[in-house]
Amino acid sequence: MAYVKEILPVLMSGAMISLKLFALTLILSLPLGLPICLGEQSKIAPVRWICKTFVFIFRGTPLMLQLFFFYFFFPIQLGIRMDAFPTAVLTFAINYAAYFAEIYRGGFNSIDKGQYEAAYSLGFTQRQTLTKVVIPQMFRIVIPPISNEVITLIKDTALASTITLAEMMKVSQGIVNRDGTLIPYVMAAGIYLLFTFVMTIGLGRAEAKYSQY
Repeated sequence: MAYVKEILPVLMSGAMISLKLFALTLILSLPLGLPICLGEQSKIAPVRWICKTFVFIFRGTPLMLQLFFFYFFFPIQLGIRMDAFPTAVLTFAINYAAYFAEIYRGGFNSIDKGQYEAAYSLGFTQRQTLTKVVIPQMFRIVIPPISNEVITLIKDTALASTITLAEMMKVSQGIVNRDGTLIPYVMAAGIYLLFTFVMTIGLGRAEAKYSQY
């Protein structure tokens, strides 16, 4: 018990970094995914293919490889050095924006074409149709798959340890190497499970609320 009390503050400091990475990724990637999704369905061919290529690349390559690319490519090729935390935020936000874009696209495709026709018949412009009719319905539909991605993101934050970010996995690994005991890993697993439990409850309530409409 004394050992647990000794290492808990260090683990919690790493957990706070993981939590910040998680929160910033969601804040950036959730809205970024929407214009990418709309770009994929654009009638302007260059915009459509740029967005489709973006999604293809960032969904088709491992997140760890993307972390290495951004962490080492910029300083080696461009002379731009970024610290581990902003590099992780940038990489995670871009990666998850690609996944959210595909989720949004699925939501858009599930909206009946009659919704568009009804809106146009009422005199709505294309923009008004999207913002007042289609997007509100789309968000209700995509809450469950977004919830799954959010839970995955909690666990994926551990990958940031590969670029020396002192998040919870990196901190626990350092303690294990120093003390030769697996207790830090067990404690880290418990904290990850706690984060996942809290998010599952919150997302479940959001799904229940919006499923009423």
